[in-house]
Amino acid sequence: MHPFRNPQRSLSLFRFRTTPTFLVPSNHLSTDSTTYPTTSSTTKRTPVSVPIDAGSSNRKPVNLWPGMFHSPAIYALWEARSSIFENPLLSNGLSVSKTPSLSRTTIFYNFSSDHMLREQYRNPWNHIRMGKLVEDFDALAGTVAFKHCSNEDGTARPLLLVTASVDKMVLKKPIHIDGDLTITGVVTWVGRSSMEIQLELTQSAQGNPNISNSPALVANFTFVARDSTTGKAVAINQISPESEQERLLWEEAEERNKLRKKQKEQQKHGDNEDTTRLNVLLAEGRIFSDMPALANRDSILMENTCLQNAFICQPQQRNIHGRIFGGFLMRRAFELAFSTAYAFAGVAPHFLEVDHVDFFKPVDVGNFLRLKSCVLYTELDNIAEPLVNVEVVAHVTKPECRSSEVSNRFYFTFGVDHEAVKNGLRIRHVVPATEEEARKVLERMDADNLSLVK
Repeated sequence: MHPFRNPQRSLSLFRFRTTPTFLVPSNHLSTDSTTYPTTSSTTKRTPVSVPIDAGSSNRKPVNLWPGMFHSPAIYALWEARSSIFENPLLSNGLSVSKTPSLSRTTIFYNFSSDHMLREQYRNPWNHIRMGKLVEDFDALAGTVAFKHCSNEDGTARPLLLVTASVDKMVLKKPIHIDGDLTITGVVTWVGRSSMEIQLELTQSAQGNPNISNSPALVANFTFVARDSTTGKAVAINQISPESEQERLLWEEAEERNKLRKKQKEQQKHGDNEDTTRLNVLLAEGRIFSDMPALANRDSILMENTCLQNAFICQPQQRNIHGRIFGGFLMRRAFELAFSTAYAFAGVAPHFLEVDHVDFFKPVDVGNFLRLKSCVLYTELDNIAEPLVNVEVVAHVTKPECRSSEVSNRFYFTFGVDHEAVKNGLRIRHVVPATEEEARKVLERMDADNLSLVK
């Protein structure tokens, strides 16, 4: 079902009108004056951008967001945006065409020499803490989107830019905690009021033969623009690819956009075709309910894989619009999904993919948020390389109103240590017990299979 998944991939400054670069971070005693050449479509010269030092130990929050707590990378990104917010001007409502190079943004993580930064991104197994990178990815995508939608004079248009979805975040090879990282984001496709942003993470080899310079992690974010007053969709700046690579990225993004529409249509009209598949999925679940003593010992009901947590959304995690930062929600969902896969498999899993993320409703400061996770299904076609697919659903709960609404859905895929499987670890089949559960499984399987079709 997933022929492209394999063990190799399983272990896992900003100056406007130029290509911005963020240094995240250097040691606070460092006198690093590294500069990076950048290219602007509005001039023939090659300007040089000055890196932002985001790693100083005495770093203070940006004044525009007092009391907020985020990673050094997010601070650097928001500090770069702050100059735009100082003197905002209203737009005349006209959009322009901009090249991808005008929004391209890079963050640099100096893991090799900055111990303080490295510790913030280390997990208990001395690997990279993926939830933190996922959070930073969303922040970088937001900065790229904001840059693309800004006016030519560097002032902000009165737009509300929100993350609509994450179509894919694929780990292609291991990420080492002691090697410098670079994440680059760029707008690849623009519709009327939406845009797709591609982000790539690369790791510097620095003489290490085990590290190559090819992308280690690739993600595609979709952002939408809304009028900040009415909430209605607003036209945004179009995009004019210049290079052959930029045109290729545009074509790939256009294909993904068509794919999303096709998936929605199939979900609307697939009821009759799904009846047989639903019955097959539910057959074993009925045995668990009606004859549990005869149920397959290598299977487990989906409901028995569930975990959940709940928390009040605090003001320290709000974004520039006063709502809860999407990257924070992604990190919390990822960490719950990781725990769910861990409890299910019996060994620490390793991240493979963020399969998809949907942002249905905004989450506000003070909301009571409940995250519910379960193992949706497992893939055991290759017994030596089992895969665990986890769903996390976020509910905004309002006890005063006796209401609860789904704000987000997150889907993750994890792998299991190859040595553990060789030593006898067995991953069980996950069985849906209700029609609703079975439909969720079919939808994700179909979406995953369709995403492989080019």
